[in-house]
Amino acid sequence: MSLFEKIFNYQIVSRLDESGAFATTSQERAWLQSMLADAAAAEAFTPSSLDKLRLMLADDELLEVDGSLKEKAGSSASSVYHPLLRVLRPLLRSRSGISMSYRLHNGRMHERMPGFPYKLEFSMVKKEWSLLWYNRRHRALMSTKLSNIITVTTEELSPQEAEKFIQRILGILESRKEQGIIEIIPIYNAEMSRILYAFSCFEKEVEYVQKIDTYRITLTFQADECEYVLSKIRFLGKRVKVVQGDRLISRMKETITKALARYEEE
Repeated sequence: MSLFEKIFNYQIVSRLDESGAFATTSQERAWLQSMLADAAAAEAFTPSSLDKLRLMLADDELLEVDGSLKEKAGSSASSVYHPLLRVLRPLLRSRSGISMSYRLHNGRMHERMPGFPYKLEFSMVKKEWSLLWYNRRHRALMSTKLSNIITVTTEELSPQEAEKFIQRILGILESRKEQGIIEIIPIYNAEMSRILYAFSCFEKEVEYVQKIDTYRITLTFQADECEYVLSKIRFLGKRVKVVQGDRLISRMKETITKALARYEEE
């Protein structure tokens, strides 16, 4: 693609973005059409939205799956949609308060707990949704699985109260942040894109130290995400090294010690 083509394409995309339009490919429309055929679509969309999408895609061809793709030894698939998503999303957008009844891990129930919903989170590992919310009675930031929530009702909050809770939540999240510096071993610099992809869900800054031809990635993450960061580091193996972050270094040393202990001679 020439420079002029790139400039022209950029101008088109910018104009579409400014006007609120979104360009899709025929493959994307075919994929969406196949997703709308799934049973979960009836729960994920309101009837009017579902009918509108199907009408818009009526002239597109279906995604052809002729049996050439086969999945072997796959685990049973569970729906990633939860009925409470449709209830909670409008509350998050409107910054409303909530009164929530939910179940704890030990089976105990908390009823009509006043709170402020902040964010919905989805675990790719556990395939389940959680609500990050501020408990107004106990003044604590909590995360509750949607599967443990029994009922949710709306409580009116003034814009000033909502802003106060948001600032309090941001302060708590900031206090829980940790940092670690990951160094890429120079002979693996060519795999930079793969390494950055492994850390794509974290805040990061990349620095190149020219004197030693080394890239350093500064990761910022929540304290409870430490083990997930470690799993990514172990996955990358000898390509990277932790050079800063006491907790990360300590846990990596512990992992290595346990691994080597399995091969000690008796």
